[in-house]
Amino acid sequence: MTFPSVSIIIAVKRNNPFLEESIANCLKLDYPFYEIIVLPDDMIGVYNDTRIKVIPTGNTLPAAKRDIGAENASGEILAFLDDDTYPVAEWLKQAVLNFKDDSIACVAGPAVTPPSEPLLNKASGLVFESFIVSGPARFRYVPLKKRFTDDFPSCNFFIRKDVFQKIGGFKTKFWPGEDTILCLEVVHNLKKKIIYDPLVLVYHHRRSLFVKHLRQVASYALHRGYFLKRYPKTSLKLGYFAPSAIVLGLLISLLAAIALSSKFLYIWLAYFLIVLVFSLNKDIRLLFYIFAGTILTHFTYGINFIKGILAGKLKEE
Repeated sequence: MTFPSVSIIIAVKRNNPFLEESIANCLKLDYPFYEIIVLPDDMIGVYNDTRIKVIPTGNTLPAAKRDIGAENASGEILAFLDDDTYPVAEWLKQAVLNFKDDSIACVAGPAVTPPSEPLLNKASGLVFESFIVSGPARFRYVPLKKRFTDDFPSCNFFIRKDVFQKIGGFKTKFWPGEDTILCLEVVHNLKKKIIYDPLVLVYHHRRSLFVKHLRQVASYALHRGYFLKRYPKTSLKLGYFAPSAIVLGLLISLLAAIALSSKFLYIWLAYFLIVLVFSLNKDIRLLFYIFAGTILTHFTYGINFIKGILAGKLKEE
């Protein structure tokens, strides 16, 4: 097999323990030709390994950092990681196997919660992994069957460098959502394919329940609701409406219970029972956190998704 060269690009604000963990695991990759490009705001020091390049970017957004990384990349394939992710040893080898098909422009893989996460971070990951939270997008968080997709996060994402240059890179100030725009360019404008491979796996540290988790969810939802208007080709999907529909249904049933009959409260009871079933876990300590986290995620996403739909413009514009 011919091994194409790969440039691993990591956008980061400043040095932190997760970044060091990510770099350490990247240096263990079972692959012959790759470099690691780290893009902090300011210089974070010098590494002894010649495979590592550190390029200070100033205070700028992740999309711009990744564009700078791509400009300085020598690899035929660009591999994007977040600073709080780290890959398994076969990550690069498994990813490049998919590029033997010329119609494949991008490869993506699951970002799995590390087994060593603290309790509240682990609970956050389990909320994202739940079918009643992520629905058809659940394959982003757990390894599921191989498939094509038209939208995937850039925390574990490969793209041919020539394709990246052809579409002009990320070229956006949106964050999050910069990856949605990139994927739209690849699939709907270039008519190329993005394939998801469950073996192209990284571990992704989660934000702890409840505040940090819900802030992230709110940002995701706001941008997705806004993108529904701006980029309907990839964002106008029924699954994204589900949390808003749940929230509206529960609120309407509550009003009906007040105005008409208390029997409408059975809708809330049914909802709580469904959430409870999907919250069951071998570790009983996680039950409450998954249960409460799921409910709060539904409400946070549902409300902010509607806010995104109603927004005239987002701050990035």
